[in-house]
Amino acid sequence: MPLAQLITPQQLAERLDSPRLVILDCRFALEDVDYGQRSYAEGHIAGAHFADLERDLSGKVVRGQTGRHPLPDPQRLIERLREWGVDNTSEVVLYDDGPGAFAARAWWLLVWLGKRDGVAILDGGLKAWHAAQLPLSLDSPPKREGGFSGEADTQLLIDAEELLAELDKPELTLLDARGLPRFRGEVEPIDAVAGHIPGARCAAFTDNLGADGRFLPVDQLKQRFAEQLAGRAPEQLIAYCGSGVTACHNLFALALAGYPLGRLYAGSWSEWINDPQRGVATGD
Repeated sequence: MPLAQLITPQQLAERLDSPRLVILDCRFALEDVDYGQRSYAEGHIAGAHFADLERDLSGKVVRGQTGRHPLPDPQRLIERLREWGVDNTSEVVLYDDGPGAFAARAWWLLVWLGKRDGVAILDGGLKAWHAAQLPLSLDSPPKREGGFSGEADTQLLIDAEELLAELDKPELTLLDARGLPRFRGEVEPIDAVAGHIPGARCAAFTDNLGADGRFLPVDQLKQRFAEQLAGRAPEQLIAYCGSGVTACHNLFALALAGYPLGRLYAGSWSEWINDPQRGVATGD
């Protein structure tokens, strides 16, 4: 089964009664941290559990050391997944408002813990669900204790010091998922320093999507990342962004296109700039 899978609103609606199905609502807004929980309470896909980016899908921020969304403690996340009813054989569907950035973070975390099949992102998210004129629910999901077991795969990660040591390697492809103005250092609305990691290439995660907010066809994604790789081995690819969230969107899109899963620099830009000795680049 492919590592990255999409599901349409119609397909999900037909599976809502499946006993193996677990749905996670991953809506979040950086500018309003309570937006996701509030939106979930106002209506969600029937049976969905709410998975909060900062409370569930991230760990504790240590100022001056970590990025803005460090990885959660693996055992704590496993326990949370069990509370949501996740088993190793569950069919897990993830959604957010539409772009898929927060859903992709949840997807990557599940892959990191060893769940490599039976996980899909709702293509187009809740926006597509509304467009299909499908209903929302106000009901709480039924409580069921899951038996998920997993272990964090450290091979999917690279830390700042390891990345620093690899920056000069010609075979490295380092993709920054932020938009071009932030990459160039022209604007920086969130972090204290503007710019990007030296040697990185801008691969804005939003370019994985079409005008309808759904993922591009596989052949277009293949071409997009082939241009970024420029003949280099995809196994040497490293993804980062502002805080380790939207980078997962690029990793999902790469897997959707059939490429092997690259490594994530989870601390990303917001961690990188904690050490003034690390290089900062601006422009293209």
